[in-house]
Amino acid sequence: MDPNEFQKSYGKLIAKAWSDHDFKAQLLSDPMTVFKENDVTIPEGIEVRMVENTEKITHFILPPEPSDELSDEQLEVVDGGNFSG
Repeated sequence: MDPNEFQKSYGKLIAKAWSDHDFKAQLLSDPMTVFKENDVTIPEGIEVRMVENTEKITHFILPPEPSDELSDEQLEVVDGGNFSG
């Protein structure tokens, strides 16, 4: 599934979760099944966990450590363009 198609399909799941509390509960408890049932393809060997932001709790994702050294351009993006080189 290409990234645009994934975003479109994922967006539909989010919209449905906002309007259907039972669907939302299933999405939070068993996202892999919900994705499969709704033709959202997840690559083999990838585990998905869903969490919900609330008014008082926000989740931040720590990306995996890069396997190679970052280029100056990549460092600028990470640093918000404030890389002093």
